[in-house]
Amino acid sequence: MSERDVVIVDAVRSPVGKRNGELSTMQSINLLGDVQKALFDRTGMDPSEVGQVLGGCVGQVGMQTMNVARNAWLAAGLPLEVGATTMDNQCGSSQQATSLAYAMIKAGVVDSAVSCGIEVMSKVKMGATIPKDPDVGVPVNKRYWEHYEWTSQFEGAERIAEQWGITRSDTDALGFRSQQLAAKAWSEDAFATQIVPIEAPILDEDGNDTGETRTVSRDGGLRDTTMEALAGLKAVGREGAIHTAGTASQISDGAGAILMMTSARADQLGLTPLARIVDVCNVGSDPVLMLTGPIFATRKLLADNGMSMSDIDIVEINEAFASVVLAWEKELGPNMGGVNPNGGAIALGHPLGATGSILITKAVHEMQRSDKEFGIVTMCCGGGLGTGTLLQRL
Repeated sequence: MSERDVVIVDAVRSPVGKRNGELSTMQSINLLGDVQKALFDRTGMDPSEVGQVLGGCVGQVGMQTMNVARNAWLAAGLPLEVGATTMDNQCGSSQQATSLAYAMIKAGVVDSAVSCGIEVMSKVKMGATIPKDPDVGVPVNKRYWEHYEWTSQFEGAERIAEQWGITRSDTDALGFRSQQLAAKAWSEDAFATQIVPIEAPILDEDGNDTGETRTVSRDGGLRDTTMEALAGLKAVGREGAIHTAGTASQISDGAGAILMMTSARADQLGLTPLARIVDVCNVGSDPVLMLTGPIFATRKLLADNGMSMSDIDIVEINEAFASVVLAWEKELGPNMGGVNPNGGAIALGHPLGATGSILITKAVHEMQRSDKEFGIVTMCCGGGLGTGTLLQRL
């Protein structure tokens, strides 16, 4: 390993809270700040050594606006001298934040960085960033429509299912698998090394802070279900749709953070890395189908590094919709035993801007736990993008 190889020294995440659940009382900068600070509590590293903080967030409005990654850092009492930036790459925001942190370290701009992500969707609703004030305009216009049909992610997921011949029973089976694997992971304490317990405020009936807190230490989205129960759920979206609430990602609250640096800097600080970042990518895909990006991101990572799918032991692919994973499976032919081995977003939830950092955290710790060498993290993103990270356990 060379001195400028980029390594992950630690990666942590909050529990993922279900919509209007125990984490819904959190202020975004408090939740993210608690996770950021945990990196230094766990490693003993002086946070002033960090060269840059790069964060991801999709709903940059209200408590998540004005550079939430920076505000969280300051609110956690971390050094004011460390700069921070918040970015929006839709669902892949914090994975792209990790990629840009990797690039800065690799290029020698900084020797260490923190990447992170936050989303409290219970309070900052999907679509909250599109204001009703007509004077500020809309995200796309006639010029966009001249090139591409404007579709929703729900429609994209259904068109993917049609194009790849994915049926309702296929999606139900993936949803059931996600719930089963997540329940098994919790029964085996598979997340023990990555979860940061969060002290969440307890509010009264009027929404006022009582001054008391509860400790949240477990993912809140798991549901005890059966294939029969999933088959009975009503499909959402257009006529003929196959996805249901049991086969799509859950609206959630959560945060994740990753401490990265050069191999040489880790040695100097006496820190033991968990993994090396081998390569990263952010690729474009058809914005009408919208959610096929993981196919192309995975192919690029493999091709650029002279690898095949058989070389990859662990994959964390975001379960935005069941058809996304199933189409990716048909194209890449992975060993599904290593794909989302502890459940995915259907069971655990998808707090948008936080999910990329959460998936990387899950992958790094699972590679350590199961003694696996190579892992890929990949996500589909709104607007037709695919993010990717290739990891090697150390």
